[in-house]
Amino acid sequence: MSAFTAQLPDFLRELLASDLAFVALFFVFVLEGAMLLYIAPSELLVPGALVLVGERLLLPILAVAVLGATVGQVGLFLVAKRGGREYLLSRPWFRVSEDSLDRFDGWFDRWGPVVVPLSNAMLFTRGMLTVPAGLSGMSVKRFVALSAVGTVAFESALAALYVFGGQVLA
Repeated sequence: MSAFTAQLPDFLRELLASDLAFVALFFVFVLEGAMLLYIAPSELLVPGALVLVGERLLLPILAVAVLGATVGQVGLFLVAKRGGREYLLSRPWFRVSEDSLDRFDGWFDRWGPVVVPLSNAMLFTRGMLTVPAGLSGMSVKRFVALSAVGTVAFESALAALYVFGGQVLA
């Protein structure tokens, strides 16, 4: 147990040590993928999970991260596909400005579907092409594949930085 986890409340430590830790992580990543997790930057989620649950569970944590984030992004993709741009912009939970959405629409118009995995693999643009992809008429299957590829790259890079960066600092 790390010094950080030792200071957590008992119920939280017990949750993180139980099989329910992965269920909780899954829902956190669903919220992140759907762009609804405003309290924590997505760049800290995998490293945080590694600290809280343990490095020895790296591959299961990555699997849960990719699955959860992809499910969340598919949810947002379907809302965009069915509800449309104006619907999303009118929702208080959708915290992307019209100007930002215009910029990402332009990226999608210029580069096409290839920007979905690229944006998912980059800091600060993660998930931002989900809405333009949904508005474009892209198939759900294609979106799932493209979204998952970018998410695997993003989450794996974060895990590698944590694992190898931690070894350098140790």
